[in-house]
Amino acid sequence: MAAEKNGSTPDVTILGAGIVGITTALSLTERGFQVALIDRNPPAEGASYGNAGSLSPWSCVPQSMPGLWKSIPGWLLDPEGPVALRTGYAIKFLPWAIKFFQSGQEYRLPAIADAMMALTRPTVTLYRHHLKGTGSEELVRDSVYVHVFRNAADADLSKLGWRMRSERQVPLEVVKGDALREIEPALSQQFEAAVLIKQQGRALDPGGIGKVLAEKAQTMGVSFMRCRVESLVPEAGGAWRIKTDAGPVKANQLVVAMGAWSGKLMQDLGIKAPLDAERGYHLVFRDPGVSLNNAIMNVDAKFVISSMSAGVRCAGTAEFAGVDAAPDYRRARVFKKLAKDMFPDLNVDDVQEWMGPRPSTPDSVPYLGEVPGFANLYAAYGHGHTGMTMAPKTGEIIASLIAGETLDVNMTPYRIGRFG
Repeated sequence: MAAEKNGSTPDVTILGAGIVGITTALSLTERGFQVALIDRNPPAEGASYGNAGSLSPWSCVPQSMPGLWKSIPGWLLDPEGPVALRTGYAIKFLPWAIKFFQSGQEYRLPAIADAMMALTRPTVTLYRHHLKGTGSEELVRDSVYVHVFRNAADADLSKLGWRMRSERQVPLEVVKGDALREIEPALSQQFEAAVLIKQQGRALDPGGIGKVLAEKAQTMGVSFMRCRVESLVPEAGGAWRIKTDAGPVKANQLVVAMGAWSGKLMQDLGIKAPLDAERGYHLVFRDPGVSLNNAIMNVDAKFVISSMSAGVRCAGTAEFAGVDAAPDYRRARVFKKLAKDMFPDLNVDDVQEWMGPRPSTPDSVPYLGEVPGFANLYAAYGHGHTGMTMAPKTGEIIASLIAGETLDVNMTPYRIGRFG
């Protein structure tokens, strides 16, 4: 279904039909608004499509943490390491990187953690609400998030990240040896211990969830238009004109939810909000021969592995190369060795590769809410590694703002101008 370029203009136009845009459309439609979604691609084919599958209500530890800088040189020099920086991109990357390391100072962490958890805490409840009646409710399952360690001594809840979780009442448990094997029988004996994060959700098909919810949105009256958004032009009276490769589109109220492509669009309006495309890769083992009971984080190698409808998926890594650079699928193929090392019986012969850019802010907190200096313009992007988890609450917040409802979240940490 295409949005009308002529005739009545929707109440709200959302740029971006990823999981953030889709859940925002659902929340707005539930409040009686007429909504249109615009994207150059079909719905739910961006970063959230490649998600690792963990829907964690307890995500409160940002990517930038004290002392992380010490590990970066070794990671960059290791072709199998969790971080890569493309040659020639370093100069563009440096300003964002400086803000990233500044955000990881310990005194900043409590506010960041609280801002993250305000968006993640209701994720499973809200996904089940949106999926109700679609016939695809089984795409979200109850789960445990299993963080595995080769050395049992490293499963140490006194470390900063685990302390941050404990202070926020995250349900944690350390298991070792046979107790770990009972939870994940296929896991290699090399892994001696794990920290369990309980009361989680797990997505069996992240992209499938987005597709199902997009279809639900259509049945509720949301319209979709496929075209490339080129620029935004404010007009008299608070209206907007969207320049696209299919011609101009009028908008009354505008939500920018274009993920990693949002930065350039907002920069053209003179808005300074650092954003980088933290490109993630995944590899799906389509005939795995093993089944995993939960989403499992390999803490040392910094990736997640989980059973899904299409097979066993490994997802992770952070590659900085710019939003439009061609994929380097060697980054995905690294998972063959790493996954086989974790699960010796895993069949790694039949694989499918994927890459997608995460829209990452320096402090792991997205840009949300009204954009100062522009009428009827709202930001809803920058969710980084937690876009799938934060999406439904993001949608509720944006819909509440547009509807003039009282918010249950302090919006200060999400302000778009917080980096100066």
